[in-house]
Amino acid sequence: MKEYIDSGILEVFVMGAATDEEVKELMYMKAKYPEVDEALKQLEIDMERLAADMALAPPPGTWDRIENEIDDLIRRETYTQPIKFRTDHGHNGYEKTAPPEQFISIESESNHMRLHKSWRWVFAGVFVLGKIFLGFAIYFYLENRQTQQQLQELKTEIRELKNK
Repeated sequence: MKEYIDSGILEVFVMGAATDEEVKELMYMKAKYPEVDEALKQLEIDMERLAADMALAPPPGTWDRIENEIDDLIRRETYTQPIKFRTDHGHNGYEKTAPPEQFISIESESNHMRLHKSWRWVFAGVFVLGKIFLGFAIYFYLENRQTQQQLQELKTEIRELKNK
């Protein structure tokens, strides 16, 4: 049973990506084995917690603006008559009622950073310079390592000459 729970089918089901066959199988296993039912409930609770932890709060005052707009719409519908206008298509005109405005405009702040086009070149330049500095750092590291090896070899030769 542990293998079935660890297979990932529960996660697929909770995310809504399970096929009909997988759903039928899971419902059978859930009814037959209480540990599958318990694991599914725990997974759903964990997913809800994760979603709640990652949720973004709306900007302050959004709810007040929505309420004000709804109140304005209610007042407009109550106190105004529908607008009637005539259209003439070369034959008898007719009156038509204009639909009331049905949209509420909400201002929100974007979480995305907007950059001026010139900054793209600055970032590209910084990236290229970073690659150049990385190349120099690797070059000088290898040179330093080679010099250290040569220095060690010279020290060894000097010791050998002193011992003779």
